[in-house]
Amino acid sequence: MRTRWWLTTVLVLLPALAAAGLYVATQRSLRDFPDGLAVIEQGQGKPRVLARDGTRLNLTLQSAWNDSDLVPLARMPPLLTRAFVLSEDRRFAGHRGVDWSARVAALWQNLRAGDEVRGASTITEQVVRMLHPRPRTLWSRWLEGFEAGRLESRCAKQAILEFYLNQVPYGERRRGVAQAARLYFNRSLDTLSPGELLALVVLVRSPSGMDLRRDPARAIGAIDRLALRLEREGVLSAAQRLDIEQSPPVPSAPGGGLEAGYFVSHVLDLPQAGGSPAPREIRTTLDPHFQQRTEEILGGSLAQLARRHVRDGGVLVIDNERNEIVAWVVGHNAAPGEPPVGAGRGFDTILTPRQPGSTMKPLLYAMALEKGWTAATIIDDSELSEAVAGGVHTFHNYSHTHYGPIRLREALGNSLNIPAVKTLKFVGREAFMARLHELGIHSLTQHPDFYGDGLALGNGEVTLYEMAQAYTVLARQGRLLPLTVRRDAADGRAESQVIPPGVARLMGDILADPDARRLEFGAGLQFPVETAIKTGTSSDYRDAWAIAYNYRYTVAAWMGNLDGSAMNGVTGSVGPAMVLRSVYSELDRNQQTRDLGPKQGLIAARICRRDGTPATPTCEAVTEWFLPGTAPAAIVPAARAPRAEVRLLLPTPGLQVAHDPRIPQQFEALPMEVSRVPDLSAVDWFIDGQLASTTAGPRYDWPLAKGTHEVYTRVHVGANGEPHATETVRFHVH
Repeated sequence: MRTRWWLTTVLVLLPALAAAGLYVATQRSLRDFPDGLAVIEQGQGKPRVLARDGTRLNLTLQSAWNDSDLVPLARMPPLLTRAFVLSEDRRFAGHRGVDWSARVAALWQNLRAGDEVRGASTITEQVVRMLHPRPRTLWSRWLEGFEAGRLESRCAKQAILEFYLNQVPYGERRRGVAQAARLYFNRSLDTLSPGELLALVVLVRSPSGMDLRRDPARAIGAIDRLALRLEREGVLSAAQRLDIEQSPPVPSAPGGGLEAGYFVSHVLDLPQAGGSPAPREIRTTLDPHFQQRTEEILGGSLAQLARRHVRDGGVLVIDNERNEIVAWVVGHNAAPGEPPVGAGRGFDTILTPRQPGSTMKPLLYAMALEKGWTAATIIDDSELSEAVAGGVHTFHNYSHTHYGPIRLREALGNSLNIPAVKTLKFVGREAFMARLHELGIHSLTQHPDFYGDGLALGNGEVTLYEMAQAYTVLARQGRLLPLTVRRDAADGRAESQVIPPGVARLMGDILADPDARRLEFGAGLQFPVETAIKTGTSSDYRDAWAIAYNYRYTVAAWMGNLDGSAMNGVTGSVGPAMVLRSVYSELDRNQQTRDLGPKQGLIAARICRRDGTPATPTCEAVTEWFLPGTAPAAIVPAARAPRAEVRLLLPTPGLQVAHDPRIPQQFEALPMEVSRVPDLSAVDWFIDGQLASTTAGPRYDWPLAKGTHEVYTRVHVGANGEPHATETVRFHVH
């Protein structure tokens, strides 16, 4: 009797205990919605970044949510919302989160089929699944029902539907109908046809299985069935349904989207004027056509140069009229398993400081023109060595060729290094650094002596953005107007005259002159439209640059490797300059082109090509342009750089010299040299106070001897000229 009583008690209590256990487990497993659908509120706070024509730019596939491409429910096409409700949850308006009748029907149908052939998740339950992802099990379905009820008790139906339409997942990591419209049809949501809208509805069921590109027949069949249901519900007319059947949607070609993520990041990082909050929508200066074509040009060039170890690149295109950025392209040559071109590796090549090489020289020579030099000024292109940290640095031209006395126009056109160093000595390091800061180049933060004379050759790291902005000053007759990326904001930029207009125009004439660069570049770097261009290559081929401007656009390009490795002999004229040529071809297409403009304020004069003196019947004459007051008639006897005083070039003060054990001591010698001066007749070399030798030229090979030594010279100029003594230099031989 007692056993039967216990058995009865257990049978009675077991369901209650099971129910209690289920209740506790359910309560512990449920997740809350403390802020409702907060992701919508967060997304609404992030600005929409638009191109010049309204094209959306800040589509990101890295976020878990679509927090930028949101469309309010009131702006959704009515056909789209009604089709979604009919297809996914026809009793959406009436249930409280779970459609129990649909669940029972689905359960019965699945039992009869012996497999899961039908689901019954409501739109609310699908939203719960997005917010609280779980494994697809019966327990998950049980919990989703309760959480759907909680969600509906806290949020209006309209908010739930709006969230669903903006976050429902599609293929290729897109979320929401707006991103899907761009993915499949490359158009905004409000421009889609009825058939295209229905395609967005059916694709939700199986983005891969019903892909319009891979299996159009299956997708179109589903669209036609949905159109028939909508006709029966009175949403579509018979004519509309027939039109959808006869004109099925055709997807756009895959890819082709803008890779403007780095540009968008720059736009969003800019502070708002007066500290005001960011607007809901930002209209930028980016031109989608030029952006996409520049992406293709840079990507193609990087692919061609991959065999020469070129991995990264960047191109900036600027409209000079208002200094607006119209293309901001970052390129990357992807290795297997890496992101594709344009996806980048976390570094924006437009904003990453690199050595600009010779692209720094036009800014230097412009300052020399301001200080009195002319395009005909003669600069001595001869060997040059200077002391560096107890040693000697010898400057070389790229071709290791010295041209002797050469006009400034040719020194700049041929990008000769030694004349540039001598020009820096004329201008002054600190003055030149101040000018670079005035031009907006603020990456150079060290004292000028830190860079030394290499400042003239671009040994300091600057950004492509800074260099491009500096070149727009030359393009805009010497006026600096900071670059802008906004078309929808009040223009509070202050314009300033940094370089005299005549100097800027003369610099453009030099940089656009193919004849000025014939010695080093031959017939290369020519453009159909007058274009001022300068290339640059840093030491060991780590950076290759080209910057140019014509009547309308400034274009700057960089190539190299962000990991710091060297390219295989790629120079600015080999890589970036070819990119510039293709970009300008696109920019000038179907345009009424012109030259760089009149040379207002400049005076033309005939000079001798060899030495810049006024032209005579016996010399090869060329036409040169001068600032007022600097033409040949006003200078005596010619536009020459001031003669450098006689000085000891080698050895340098504190030089440390070591014997080479592989060479017998009696054959070792230290080359000594004085600066070259006209009419030099003899040089007396005094070592440790004793006359060691007299040479007819500026060089003497002194037999090496260990110890600390001192040297000075007496330089004889002309037949009866008084000798010039140089300073005494101490050096050490180990």
